[in-house]
Amino acid sequence: VLAWQLVFGLLAGLFVALALWHQALLPRPAADRAAAPGGGLWTGFAETFASFFRRRDIVLVLAFLLLFRLGEAQLVKLLTPFLLDGTDRGGLSLSTAQVGLVYGTVGVGALTIGGLLGGWVISRHGLARWLWPMVAAIHLPNLLYIALAAWQPQNPWLIAAVVAAEQLGYGFGFAAYLMVMIWAAEGPSKTAHYALCTGFMALGMMLPGMASGWLQQQLGYPLFFAWVCLCTLPSVAVAARLRIPREFGRKADGDSA
Repeated sequence: VLAWQLVFGLLAGLFVALALWHQALLPRPAADRAAAPGGGLWTGFAETFASFFRRRDIVLVLAFLLLFRLGEAQLVKLLTPFLLDGTDRGGLSLSTAQVGLVYGTVGVGALTIGGLLGGWVISRHGLARWLWPMVAAIHLPNLLYIALAAWQPQNPWLIAAVVAAEQLGYGFGFAAYLMVMIWAAEGPSKTAHYALCTGFMALGMMLPGMASGWLQQQLGYPLFFAWVCLCTLPSVAVAARLRIPREFGRKADGDSA
């Protein structure tokens, strides 16, 4: 018990230190300032909320936020059961420890690398140039799960390679999603509008995931993963209609990190 108390105390101290470090060193843009007083709290809230939905392209923005991860929202709910289920149930029969290594270690590492790489290339060339490679990166690796479900390989390193490829692509492609949220939030109330975008982002993961277990029971794993791949098509259609400024997201020469 004492050891755990020490660990939790060290973690708490670490978080406090990081908070103080961020408070001291994070940049404060000139545009990041409190709104002028007046009108009352609820009036200001209502106006901020309404201004987001007055965008001319609000339907397209909401469609992107809700549909871009339509397939991934269902895949992520069933990935761990797929890895754990026995081969007689269509799964890969990995142990809990193997799943922790494959998904919780290799997968998370690949996800992190993909996200960092995605942010870097956008800062170099802008979102418009990398939107379609990122759309492909987040969706195409899902096809690999159809192959896993059909062949049910027992080599954990092969399974780890597939999970790593999918998570790397997901991290890389998700950078585009985050940048679209930043683009959609541009304006005088960007902080509040970005918060609204994150709400729709969560909704886009929650609603499709609610039915994924039932769908898998009806279809089995191979057809379920095929369905997941089919569900990526609406996001492709929506992404094709986005009009991202060519230089948006690109770090100008001389900008600070």
